[in-house]
Amino acid sequence: MPIEHPNITLGTAGHIDHGKTALVKFLTGCDTDRLKEEKERGMSIDLGFAPCTLANMQVGIVDVPGHEHFVKTMVAGASGMDGVILVVAADDGVMPQTREHLEILTLLGVKHGVVALTKVDRVSPEELEIVQEDVRSFLRGTFLEGAPILPICNLTGEGYETFYEALVNLVRSIEPKRTDGVFRLPVERAFSAKGYGTVVAGIPVSGSARVGDEVVLLPPGVPGRLKGVEVYGQPSDAVLAGQCAALNVRHWEHKAIKRGDTVTVPGYFAPQEWYVCRMQLLPHERLLLKSGERVKFHTGTSEVTAAAYVMDKDQARGGDECLVQCHLSEALVAGPGDRFIVRTLSPVRTIGGGMVIEAAPKRLKRTHPDIIQDLGERAQAMRNEQDFVEYCIRKAPHLATDEAALSLRAKLPAALLRRITDGLLRQGKVLELAPGLYAHAESVAAERTRLLAIVADFHRLVPQSPGIAVESLLEDAQLPEAVFNSLLGLLRKEGTLVEMEGRLALPEHSVTFDEEDRKSLEALESAFREAGFHPPGMEEAVQRAGIAKEKAAWALKTLLEHGRLVQVAEALVFHREAVARAREALVSYIRKEGRLESVKFKYVLDTTRKYAIPLLDYFDRIGVTSRVGHTRHLKGPGGTGTTA
Repeated sequence: MPIEHPNITLGTAGHIDHGKTALVKFLTGCDTDRLKEEKERGMSIDLGFAPCTLANMQVGIVDVPGHEHFVKTMVAGASGMDGVILVVAADDGVMPQTREHLEILTLLGVKHGVVALTKVDRVSPEELEIVQEDVRSFLRGTFLEGAPILPICNLTGEGYETFYEALVNLVRSIEPKRTDGVFRLPVERAFSAKGYGTVVAGIPVSGSARVGDEVVLLPPGVPGRLKGVEVYGQPSDAVLAGQCAALNVRHWEHKAIKRGDTVTVPGYFAPQEWYVCRMQLLPHERLLLKSGERVKFHTGTSEVTAAAYVMDKDQARGGDECLVQCHLSEALVAGPGDRFIVRTLSPVRTIGGGMVIEAAPKRLKRTHPDIIQDLGERAQAMRNEQDFVEYCIRKAPHLATDEAALSLRAKLPAALLRRITDGLLRQGKVLELAPGLYAHAESVAAERTRLLAIVADFHRLVPQSPGIAVESLLEDAQLPEAVFNSLLGLLRKEGTLVEMEGRLALPEHSVTFDEEDRKSLEALESAFREAGFHPPGMEEAVQRAGIAKEKAAWALKTLLEHGRLVQVAEALVFHREAVARAREALVSYIRKEGRLESVKFKYVLDTTRKYAIPLLDYFDRIGVTSRVGHTRHLKGPGGTGTTA
């Protein structure tokens, strides 16, 4: 039967000298104590990795140190575990690091595991039954409640077959990590290999990478390319999230790389100092976390000091769940959904942990109720990727977000993001205003109501106008032009906005004038209509129309708004019928002759240069013609420019 390689990593946990490393060696044949100091002291002080074949499956095992001084190292190893082997020595029972390790695993979200009861050769059968019951009692209410408790002797192999079968069942019960996210590997260690150059090792938390892929090392920001990959110590073309891996990037300087750095795909992540998090405090008596208190902050393989600002209450006590904003002493990389652990500075002990929601550009003020509400919504949305993508779209600045910006905020590659947005579109939660431009349905509904209210207010204030100019509505909307145009197209399509005389109006809007105003408008319009291609200036037009001077400006503006008159140049206005005739004559001439010398247009219209040339310039502007020197040509196929 061929060997399967599920991308799953198991790990050990438990008190010092309870036999974790010996158990891994018995199981895999690998001595994970690789350092000289570990050999001399007979105790693990760093992480150890070993491949492990169980039935027809090969997985990774990370062995963590059990001494209280190396809990930070244990956290770094536990961050990559999918399942745990909690090791308890039968002659010691549950000890302080047994408890702390289990608390850490719980806070990191580990859900699967077994218990290895080691050193059974040191106790009597009666004592073994007692310690088994003690362990069973200790595990009540934890994710290991009901997990197999497996007596085993690392020296004689007693209990090994049962332990082995339990591990096989454990691996089969674990769903491998998804590999469709953005590749990210928290660095466990870096070294130089002769003939290869720099190698970085760790367990990717998301995505996959192949030999030849471009990567970047953060925080330094050093780019690179994968020259080689090893998975469980064997050469491989690719590495998947959840696999113990070593990546060869030749030109990186291994001495400049430290535990806690991150190898990832360029463009998605940047080191940040502020992170908003949802935190659960352990139910310890007299535990009190004051806002702004300095703590040790662990995420991935990194450890930094941080100030933890409690956002939704004045202070947090043991057992509380709260929103916090952590200001890190140095920038590091974390993504939405990453787990973290918080420990006190002195005395050092684990007090809580939880999930990173998002990076923040600066400290957020908890005194603003809208900020607390938004943080709560963010935390709620972190339950799954679809909810978080929907949240990001709903909270997009200026109503909508394009695919590229959404991919970066949600930290999801384009293919996965598209599957999620397609689902949201089918559910009607999100609208695609234009290809790759998304807005939340609720946001669009609210913006729709707001825009229609602006148009309604305009009708109320200027009832004689056919509608509001597109430019004016854009200014009032305060939206990016692309978003505004997409939304405007939606409103036009559904018929909630119509175009009247080149302006936007509600479909029920009708223009009404009193008798005096109507006569003034008709008189002024007649003055321009009758003038044809020799339009009057404003004073002359007012005299011809016989209207009061105080009404002249209003009447001219109204006729322009209604499209009855057309402003061709700054002080030159034609009746729209004259403009239409001029356009028809211009297009007909050029179609017949192939082009028009500008000087000839006055003869075509039987007018003067004073009026002919501004008309030609106007037709250039609206896309009917194009000018080369003093010659005009029709623009595009047939000169179908903007309607005059």
